[in-house]
Amino acid sequence: MSGRNPAPRRSYGGRSAEERRAERRERLLAAGLELFGTRGYAATSIERLCATASVSTRNFYEEFSGREELLTALHRTINERARQALADSYTGAADAGLAARVERAVRAFVTVTASDPRWARIAFVEVIGVSAELERYRLGWRTQWAEAMQAIVAEAVARGEAVDRDYRLTVIAIIGAVNNLVHHWSARGQDVPLDDITAELTHLILAAVTAPRPDASEDAT
Repeated sequence: MSGRNPAPRRSYGGRSAEERRAERRERLLAAGLELFGTRGYAATSIERLCATASVSTRNFYEEFSGREELLTALHRTINERARQALADSYTGAADAGLAARVERAVRAFVTVTASDPRWARIAFVEVIGVSAELERYRLGWRTQWAEAMQAIVAEAVARGEAVDRDYRLTVIAIIGAVNNLVHHWSARGQDVPLDDITAELTHLILAAVTAPRPDASEDAT
């Protein structure tokens, strides 16, 4: 060993290089949220993102390989926030009945994903059809949401609150309905009270999991 101390890392204005890079990344994420969430992904160039974030093109490519990776990062962020909010709210209502548990979970999901129309547009619109790779990623998240819904239903069945049957198609239908209604509500400027949206989705889910399938009685006769 030479015995010499390592050279200190440069800092500007009291901020280290790592801190300044983290700030640039946050500005790019904020620019992506604003531009993808208002103008749209297809209409937003890297140059526009850099200008909005006040960073250079070189700085952009230090953080992201391209627009698609930035879009993916935003999509991941909103889904992770929604997943955590739903899990926390559902756990907090563990001793309540099925209606209360579902209502808490729905409210958490809607509040996180749709209270800001930009996040709703990124979560439900802008990620569709971008590329085969991003589509696989999006469908991966949909599978995770389906598994979360299946777990809620399985618990309800175990408690005797829901009919014991195969819910795979039901869960797919519920996810599609929830996503479309949440995006519709957000895109229209939230012109209907959040309580009404939550109540409608809660009613939809409860009706789907507590009633037998239409052909069940026919099969029994």
